[in-house]
Amino acid sequence: MRALVLFLIGLTFGAAGGFVVAAANGIVFEGHDHSDPAHHAGMAGMDHAAMGHGDMDHEMMHDQPLEVDAAHAPVVEITVHQDPMDGFNLHVITQNFTFSPRSASLAHTAGEGHAHVYANGVKLGRLYGSWMHLTGLPKGEVEIEVTLNTNDHRPLSVDGTPVAAKTTVTVE
Repeated sequence: MRALVLFLIGLTFGAAGGFVVAAANGIVFEGHDHSDPAHHAGMAGMDHAAMGHGDMDHEMMHDQPLEVDAAHAPVVEITVHQDPMDGFNLHVITQNFTFSPRSASLAHTAGEGHAHVYANGVKLGRLYGSWMHLTGLPKGEVEIEVTLNTNDHRPLSVDGTPVAAKTTVTVE
């Protein structure tokens, strides 16, 4: 019995310590990518709402833009530079927008959220800051796109136009 109690105490403090270290280093647990069918392999019969997403249609929410007033709308610009070692470095510059990794997947708060990064229309991932290293891009001309999204993952738009920036790089 004593061994079991000591094991449970160690497990509890070990897990708590791991979360503290992760939080102190800005590590974010992003969940899964709803647009990637590979993440849903073997789960065809599962109820997606039962996975902690509540009663909402989660897929629909990701695709439903949030219209923002043009006068207060966020602005995004991007630059992409060749990395001297490998790949490219993406720099995202925003106005009227704050990256908020601690609020990811929570309720919408005006003026904050995260970005989604795409290469040739394929989502590479979420971005919670102003820099991202891009590797493994396909050879040739590659269109890099960054969209700004609410904490609850809805893309922001102004008059029906996504708040986004695009540029093209040549991968040799």
